[in-house]
Amino acid sequence: MASVRFTVTPTKAEDLPGLSDTSPDLSSRSGARVRFGSRESVNRSDPLSEASAEPTTTGGGGGADTPEHSSTDQGDGNSKISSVYINNAHGVDDDDFYDRNLALFEEEMDTRPKVSSLLSRLANYTNLTQGAKEHEEAESIGEKKKAGKSPQMGTFMGVYLPCLQNIFGVILFLRLTWVVGTAGVLQAMCIVFLCCCCTMLTAISMSAIATNGVVPAGGSYFMISRSLGPEFGGAVGLCFYLGTTFAGAMYILGAIEILLMYIAPKAAIFVGEGAAMLNNMRVYGTICLLLMSLLVFVGVKYVNKLASIFLACVIVSIVSIYIGALVSAFTEPHFPVCMLGNRTISGHDVVDGQCQKTVMQQISSTPPSFDTNITNIDENSTVVPTVVSSYAPEMVETATYLWKHFCQSQQLNASCDDYFIANNFSEIKGIPGLASGIISENLWSSYLSKGDVVEKGSLSSSQISYPASTHQPYVFADITTSFTLLVGIFFPSVTGIMAGSNRSGDLKDAQRSIPIGTILAIVTTSLVYLSSVLLFGACIEGVVLRDKFGDSVKGNLVVGTLAWPSPWVIVIGSFFSTCGAGLQSLTGAPRLLQAIAKDNIIPFLRVFGHGKANGEPTWALLLTALIAELGILIASLDLVAPILTMFFLMCYLFVNLACALQTLLRTPNWRPRFSYYHWSLSFLGMIICLALMFISSWYYAIVAMVIASMIYKYIEYHGAEKEWGDGIRGLSLSAARYALLRLEEGPPHTKNWRPQLLVLLKLDEDAHVKSPRLLTFASQLKAGKGLTIVGTVVSGNFLQSYGEALAAEQTLKHLMDQERVKGFCQCIVAQKPRDGISHMIQSSGLGGMKPNTVVMGWPHAWRQSEDPQSWKTFINTVRVTTAAHLALLVPKNISLFPSNSEPCTEGYIDVWWIVHDGGMLMLLPFLLRQHKVWRKCGMRIFTVAQMEDNSIQMKKDLATFLYHLRIEAEVEVVEMHDSDISAYTYERTLMMEQRSQMLRQMRLSKSDREREGNPGSSSSRTQAGGAARSQAQLVKDRNSMLRLTSIGSDDDDDTDGLEQNRAIISSSSGGGGGGGADGSTEHHRRVQMTWTKEKTAQYRAAHSGCSTPEGFRDMLSIRPDHSNVRRMHTAVKLNEVIVNKSHDARLVLLNMPGPPRNSEGDENYMEFLEVLTEGLEHVLLVRGGGSEVITIYS
Repeated sequence: MASVRFTVTPTKAEDLPGLSDTSPDLSSRSGARVRFGSRESVNRSDPLSEASAEPTTTGGGGGADTPEHSSTDQGDGNSKISSVYINNAHGVDDDDFYDRNLALFEEEMDTRPKVSSLLSRLANYTNLTQGAKEHEEAESIGEKKKAGKSPQMGTFMGVYLPCLQNIFGVILFLRLTWVVGTAGVLQAMCIVFLCCCCTMLTAISMSAIATNGVVPAGGSYFMISRSLGPEFGGAVGLCFYLGTTFAGAMYILGAIEILLMYIAPKAAIFVGEGAAMLNNMRVYGTICLLLMSLLVFVGVKYVNKLASIFLACVIVSIVSIYIGALVSAFTEPHFPVCMLGNRTISGHDVVDGQCQKTVMQQISSTPPSFDTNITNIDENSTVVPTVVSSYAPEMVETATYLWKHFCQSQQLNASCDDYFIANNFSEIKGIPGLASGIISENLWSSYLSKGDVVEKGSLSSSQISYPASTHQPYVFADITTSFTLLVGIFFPSVTGIMAGSNRSGDLKDAQRSIPIGTILAIVTTSLVYLSSVLLFGACIEGVVLRDKFGDSVKGNLVVGTLAWPSPWVIVIGSFFSTCGAGLQSLTGAPRLLQAIAKDNIIPFLRVFGHGKANGEPTWALLLTALIAELGILIASLDLVAPILTMFFLMCYLFVNLACALQTLLRTPNWRPRFSYYHWSLSFLGMIICLALMFISSWYYAIVAMVIASMIYKYIEYHGAEKEWGDGIRGLSLSAARYALLRLEEGPPHTKNWRPQLLVLLKLDEDAHVKSPRLLTFASQLKAGKGLTIVGTVVSGNFLQSYGEALAAEQTLKHLMDQERVKGFCQCIVAQKPRDGISHMIQSSGLGGMKPNTVVMGWPHAWRQSEDPQSWKTFINTVRVTTAAHLALLVPKNISLFPSNSEPCTEGYIDVWWIVHDGGMLMLLPFLLRQHKVWRKCGMRIFTVAQMEDNSIQMKKDLATFLYHLRIEAEVEVVEMHDSDISAYTYERTLMMEQRSQMLRQMRLSKSDREREGNPGSSSSRTQAGGAARSQAQLVKDRNSMLRLTSIGSDDDDDTDGLEQNRAIISSSSGGGGGGGADGSTEHHRRVQMTWTKEKTAQYRAAHSGCSTPEGFRDMLSIRPDHSNVRRMHTAVKLNEVIVNKSHDARLVLLNMPGPPRNSEGDENYMEFLEVLTEGLEHVLLVRGGGSEVITIYS
């Protein structure tokens, strides 16, 4: 066996003769020359060794390549320089298609490129910058990247710090102390732990999704939409957008609250409490929103420059809290709290620290010319001795500023509040310090209702309950609190975990940085929150914690009282951090909306995909500002927080769902680099998200779900169709597989039977559906339920007719969309239409979802049809459906059936129940009446009684049967008396049999002519052709006299010459062939058939040159077959009865007789059906599949 050796030597393009001058693009590239050598075939390997500059010897064999020999490519006659061995980056070079080593695949190179070409394209792939950076480089012409601008951000700067900045926010500084005081340390720990668990589990799921491929712009939206599909992606993406927008409103409200309450209280426009404060928030919030939106509009680069400052403010503020907590263990900050009994007094009303009812004041006696001087005496005051010793000081008890709030006047004898009289004032430390042991009191919850006074349970108080007045200087609860409410308010403080995934394009190694940075940020913030809960509970007095706005400590920010060295560190730091978070939200939300709009899945959002020339989303920013203004008009931080909690929780829920689905479905593309995930963790995160939604606010949860559902349905019905390889599609496939396997376990029960339709449509030469109303009828019958397969057969060879089949399939899909039929298309290419239909009936469906009912059109005008396969194909289909045990529905005059826009306002659906074949006749009218077109039609059931039947008992039994079937219908029994066969029936049967025999002889003679392929038979063929034309005209005259048109032949399936005789024979048959008399004799037989003796004599006189065959005289004396006469008699009698009773019915359902077992009687069968339905406009022929489809049992 020959050994093969691969030799790779570095080669430059200029080393090759002729290339250095003609290929300047290649001269700067270094390539690799790959040499395939064989010990036995080196001498004949010229094509493999072309373009070599020097002779190269392969191991074991000699062979030299000369420049003259290799300068041109001789294999295909092209005088083109071969560059097979050059690593060329141009994918269109001819060597991609004429590589000698891949000649076997060269015809498919355009659709199946070489591996080297594919790898070079993948290697040139680069991520575009996303996140908060401007899109100027990405939007530039050709999207050329500047040198040195490749993403270089690491885990710390690219993921960890942005996540910290987005997670720490307004709730930490403004509400966490209040949450701890209200819920107690234990329950507050539960709240924080639950929320942090939710985000941690979501981060694990997000890390798995983010490392399963590149995540471009859109961040979380991109991950969800590509994992769960456009419907879920659009719905959840919009929810996430709304959540981010309301987060911006919440941050702005937090900043304004800090400004008006702690920085500049005198800046308030409206003075007062309650509504006035809300109006202040609205005015200043709107102004702040306008300024922030203007800053974002001017340029995101300014926001990015400020981001580091805002982040520094957050870190400094948090560090100051920890330092202050440690310092409080040694020196407590001086923040006294005034108490009346166990009720907290507002620090704003404690003047000069006088937390008491009365004070002793010194009254100095002075000479008459001087005014009285009153000074307070306290422990630190010093009385200066007077020069004149005759004036002695006098101590007088006077009322404090608090006295007048509880009494009618400042007089000591005034009428006062009962609780004020029964209790005394006391002063406690607002910040007892870390070593005080105050945490024991703060462990338990203290939920309050709106208007309740903040009380300290450990202080003594009067046992008598005195209601507190809102005019008194107590600290009141502004809202009713509960565990669920606090969850909704706190949860926004743990959001922001998507900041890292949103910046994936800026990261040097996104698949490594996103999981590490996000999880580390969540661990850090969780530890900060949990430790803050402990520190707040251990350092701050409970009544101060429950005081949301710090009224008890003279309006100081509660968390600021703990800060070191000054409360202003927290106040200023929290103000700037909330402003920065608001700017980040107003920057990120428009980009998220722009990403959704550019995906084009929600048509009405397309306008928001456009923006400035550099890609800034101007219109999206405008919409974001308007929605944020709605949040600002709410004006309450505590009311806005639960709204964005819902939207964020819904987003996190679907991130977990996406990860769990992908893991359980085990899709081949699910290969995340982050391996520390499990489907159970994702499901746990999903359950926690769902629980938190309903825990925090069940009505907000329902509203958020309704909004998401509406968006989902909108995208599903009106949005653009996208195929993103999403998990929901994978779930659908798994669910379908599971359901199909379950259906295979046994046949469906009668109660579960419903028509699974296979609708056979016929296309004309222009690929238009001939009977579109057939699909309309199918949609009325189905009412959107069950399986519907719409099929057609394209004549021809599959290799040549594949494009035609695709066009036919698109035509069917378009028609199905027009008729709103949910189902599948199937187009089969076959040489013979009857074979194609047979194959379709056999192969349609999958497992238990196979069609059980075939709907096909009646071959209207089958007698004069030019289609050579009209009625023979029809009868063959009837036979195939019978053999396959399928039901068959054949609407006749389908073009006259009502459309979906033409409901019947009155009338009846008549059922002629002649034989029982499974109950289809009873079930079909019931199904039709579920549709709006047939809903107002009544139902009548007719059955036929013979002479020996008891028609009265039959009517009773039928009525009882319908009662048990729960079907409302009128019942009538029609008696058919025995009568003699009429002359009309006999004559019609005779004509039918004569025509059948004539057509049979025509087919035999045609077969004989085709077998006579020699030139010597031209005279007989000419004579036969003339006779055929004559007989065709005579048959036409005879048929028109009897209002019957000619039947033709369908020998197209057996012979190929029928097209030449279409002018002579018009219709279809299936089988012919076999021997017979010579062509001339058969033609004379056919010419004289069905004519009387008088006309025959006239015809013989006119055609005296033609010989008269002996068989023709036998045909004149033919007698009709007795069984055919009886069948015709039945058809005529039934037709008379049906026309008499149901001539005005909207629809007549009728048992369809089966075709004859012998195919020789096919022409007669069509005639029987025609006679049976004559004179009826709307007829549905029904043939059962042999199984019961309706039952009286429950």
